[in-house]
Amino acid sequence: MKKAFGLPLITSLLLSASPGPILAQEMDSLQSIDSIPFHILAEVVVSANRYETLELNTPEAIKALGAESILDFQMRSAPEALNLTPGVFVQKTNHGGGSPFLRGLTGNQTLLLIDGIRLSNATMRYGPNQYLNTIDVFSLEKFEALRGSGSVQYGSDAIGGTIQAFSHALDTSWQQTWGGTLLARLGTRGMEKSVHGRVNHSQKQVAFSAGITARDFGDLVGGDTTGTQTPTGYRELDFDFKAKMVLSPKSDLTLVYQNVHQGNVPVYHKVVLEDYAIHKMDPQKRQLAYARLNQKFQAGVFRSAAFTASYQEVEEGRELLRNGSSVLRSERDQIRSLGFSAETRTSNGANWSANTGLEVYHDLVYSSRTYSDLSTDSSSRVRGLYPDGSSMTSMAAFSVHTLNLQHWSITAGARWNSYVIQVEDEAVGKIKLTPSALVGNLAVVRKLNESSNLFVSLNTGFRAPNIDDLGTLGIVDFRYETPNFELQPEYSFQVQVGYKYRGSRLRGDIYLYRNELYNLIVRSRVEGDSLEGYPVYQKENNGRAHIQGIETDWHYAFHPSWLAGGSLTYTHGQNLTQGEPMRRIPPLFGRLYAEYRLKGWWLNLEWQAAGKQDRLSRGDVDDNRIPPGGTPAWNILNINASYAWRFMK
Repeated sequence: MKKAFGLPLITSLLLSASPGPILAQEMDSLQSIDSIPFHILAEVVVSANRYETLELNTPEAIKALGAESILDFQMRSAPEALNLTPGVFVQKTNHGGGSPFLRGLTGNQTLLLIDGIRLSNATMRYGPNQYLNTIDVFSLEKFEALRGSGSVQYGSDAIGGTIQAFSHALDTSWQQTWGGTLLARLGTRGMEKSVHGRVNHSQKQVAFSAGITARDFGDLVGGDTTGTQTPTGYRELDFDFKAKMVLSPKSDLTLVYQNVHQGNVPVYHKVVLEDYAIHKMDPQKRQLAYARLNQKFQAGVFRSAAFTASYQEVEEGRELLRNGSSVLRSERDQIRSLGFSAETRTSNGANWSANTGLEVYHDLVYSSRTYSDLSTDSSSRVRGLYPDGSSMTSMAAFSVHTLNLQHWSITAGARWNSYVIQVEDEAVGKIKLTPSALVGNLAVVRKLNESSNLFVSLNTGFRAPNIDDLGTLGIVDFRYETPNFELQPEYSFQVQVGYKYRGSRLRGDIYLYRNELYNLIVRSRVEGDSLEGYPVYQKENNGRAHIQGIETDWHYAFHPSWLAGGSLTYTHGQNLTQGEPMRRIPPLFGRLYAEYRLKGWWLNLEWQAAGKQDRLSRGDVDDNRIPPGGTPAWNILNINASYAWRFMK
């Protein structure tokens, strides 16, 4: 795996405009926050239990990344923002992509969510992909990275863990308020031109936020001998809207719409390494609309309920033209996802609480491929990358319970998931698969004192074979894949021991884990066979492996304004079936930093580093993106600084 970074000079302009009362109120809040040491604020997370829980009391390896950090570090994209998260390694093969690794796994073995709704769909690929980059980083309130868990809470794909993005939170107010934000960012040597605008409104019954983002990324410019990487740049236009309406003192309705459109996104390594004149994604699009009704109760143990209906559409077009050829290949895949969930939170108000619900998702896949001969102006349409009209339906029931005792806490949950997968292919006709899975988790926490605890957790996970696994036909990465309609789900069993400490000055945690992987879907090479100059592969359930590792993250506040810390992650994966290292295991990596924050000033010094990775599988050796002998070690020193002006008190 290669991890490439540029060091452009970024200029940002942040302007805020709103009437006096609300701006004064915001400034008062900022002043009060300035008076509180920022390192002692208790962190609240959602992803572990599907409702707000104090992070210290959560028996999971989970970390939140807020919008303030994304703004401070001027993160270019959603994948790059996750570089700040301990235990998360982000791989970028192309400028318009970016894939997070959680405990050695990525792609369709890690689950991606937006506001609790699945971004992962029926065609998410194995290995690094571009899905996370279709989230506008300016539309986010925060990220949460839940490492090693998520199957019980959210279903298939969370074998390595779960990444959840949250849109901006909304609150109504007693008096009518308006606010706005304008951000402009310019990168040297034409590497970035970005403009983002947002307007916010709040009153007694309604609150809304609307934003628009326009971006023009030029080709990446590297240091030393790298030079300009051409073609890598692309353009992007995004829009998001969120509204909250108070229906009664105990109920509210949230409406959300997001639209991300990226055009002419080059796949750089294909052009450089595989003799393509054109290899790009155009368009790369995603739109999401959902409505969520929240209802509070005062009826026995019932506390609240939430009902969510969603529609999401992901579209990816690809254009490929080899050097010296006159045949342009155009591919287009469109996935339409309908979702519905109903969940309720129950509690006896003392030491027991639970979250129970039902979920249904239906993905419909449209896929096409056209060959156009530019020399004769003729074209022919053939089977797409996936069987056109295939579908995948998921039905699930889940329940997660927490019991709090004086010095102990126990969390346990289970999920039953059933699938109906329908595929029609010319070679085999109509295929219907009905895989199902039952998974559970159990965690026991020993509360050592008010600031620390020790826990042991057991998590089982699964990943149902999707349309990409079953029906892919064509060139993927450096290989040619053929379908296999007899695949079964993958399974995992993880044991984790964790320690958390949250003192007034020192905060940190350490986790040790081992994840046993069964029935893995792996690509097997068809010996002696090749198509269009590529070796032929087919997916099979013949993988047995384990991944184990250690993650730690600590920081210490020398003063309310001074903070220093660091994180370190080590991952070791072994393919037991093949007797070789697991594919794409990240190297040892970590981060050290020192930070100063006082009133409007912020200064950060950080050192990011990764070791050499020379434990390679056969697939790694065959991958033309990985240098012979493995990926080299790297070190990066960053200096970040900002000052925020306050126009009113």
